[in-house]
Amino acid sequence: MLNHVMIGSNDIDRTKNFYNAVLAILGAGAPMAHVNETGQTRLFYIHDGSTFSISEPINGEPVSIANGSTIGFVCDSPEQVKAFHDAAIANGGISVEDPPGPRDGTMGVMHLCYFLDPDGHKICGIHRPA
Repeated sequence: MLNHVMIGSNDIDRTKNFYNAVLAILGAGAPMAHVNETGQTRLFYIHDGSTFSISEPINGEPVSIANGSTIGFVCDSPEQVKAFHDAAIANGGISVEDPPGPRDGTMGVMHLCYFLDPDGHKICGIHRPA
């Protein structure tokens, strides 16, 4: 259903380093970088038919986070959920909610982790057994 998700960053180099480490756990390579006509840098991580983008704000205002929003990344296994979380924390992320692990939900048991990236965006790693 989704083509891409784009978040903002106040420090594009710091955020690039963070997501290079975190998204490598999922198999994503280095991002494609693009500087638009007004000078803002954007990064595009393209992997498995999805695009995750990071941009310096075009309006020149500081980044703000969307309270109540979460961006979820599919993980291949419970172990990858944990590795995804651990890479985030090792690279400046902040763990939030419960520790990585199983959660009972309306769709059965899922393995989840949650963390905040360096700009405060809430990120989730999720594995749903087939």
